[in-house]
Amino acid sequence: MQRHLTDQDYRLLAEFRYLLRQFLALRKASARKAGLTPQQHQALLAIKGGGGVLSTSQLAERLAIKVHSAVELTGRLSDAGFLKRQADKADRRRVLLSLTAKGDKLLERLTLAHRDELAAMAPLLTALAKRFRKKG
Repeated sequence: MQRHLTDQDYRLLAEFRYLLRQFLALRKASARKAGLTPQQHQALLAIKGGGGVLSTSQLAERLAIKVHSAVELTGRLSDAGFLKRQADKADRRRVLLSLTAKGDKLLERLTLAHRDELAAMAPLLTALAKRFRKKG
């Protein structure tokens, strides 16, 4: 059974996508201003948000990239002093990733700004979500 979509449905989705693009553009710009690529910022956030330690393959999965790309990415972050890599004691072939104090400080600064932006957007996102629920 196919449901009918109204012009309002399309307007709601377009507004949601607009807000999402605005947030992502801000995130990219602030990462670049801090000297990181957006993907490097995502990597730091994935590691910190993933419990503080991730393996290279776990990071690749979280970023939806190939493992060899994650290896290159973590190499650049390590060279810049934001990340440390060490062999897993239980499996020496496995590399574990964690943030350095420098990486942690930078990520905290970026995340505070993004949290504030999300807090400002929250009423709009909540209103959109409520309108979607009424449609379903």
